[in-house]
Amino acid sequence: MAGLISRPVPCAILVVLCTVGPILAKDYTVGDTSGWAIGMDYSTWTSGKTFSVGDSLVFNYGGGHTVDEVRASDYSTCTTGNAITSDSSGATTIALKTAGTHYFICGVPGHCGSGMKVAVTVAAAGSSTSPSSSGTPSSRGTTTSPAGSNVTNYKPASNNVPDSSLGIDISPFVAIAGTCVAVFVMVFS
Repeated sequence: MAGLISRPVPCAILVVLCTVGPILAKDYTVGDTSGWAIGMDYSTWTSGKTFSVGDSLVFNYGGGHTVDEVRASDYSTCTTGNAITSDSSGATTIALKTAGTHYFICGVPGHCGSGMKVAVTVAAAGSSTSPSSSGTPSSRGTTTSPAGSNVTNYKPASNNVPDSSLGIDISPFVAIAGTCVAVFVMVFS
């Protein structure tokens, strides 16, 4: 009977561990109420924001635009046609799954040059870093994948670019869920 009395404490810890991860992730609507549009200053929008692995970017836009994930060089020159991934659904959600700088442009000719480009620097989950900016890209370009519901999935143009330098694609929420399962097994074994 004494073993049963001590189980509520580990169970409470397990519940807290399993719910904390999703609470910490943030959804950032790119451009806030203005959305993904020509004439915006997205470097001002990113200023003061700290993006972390597990957060998501939500792009809201009308017809005639795209959200293209691109490499640093294409971001700097507003080169279209080489997108790693592209979506034109009008509601694109990108899960920030890897640390590093992620680059997005509108793939419609002339739109990137008119301001439809944003670079976000993503910190590893749980680390602190300086806020992101849309300034000059670094050589640390990485890729991301989509997440979210009620949005069109953001499909990669090719599968040749891994999501991390190790080729491992694991969400922090999957890691937390795995930890929860392990604790659960230890508690009830």
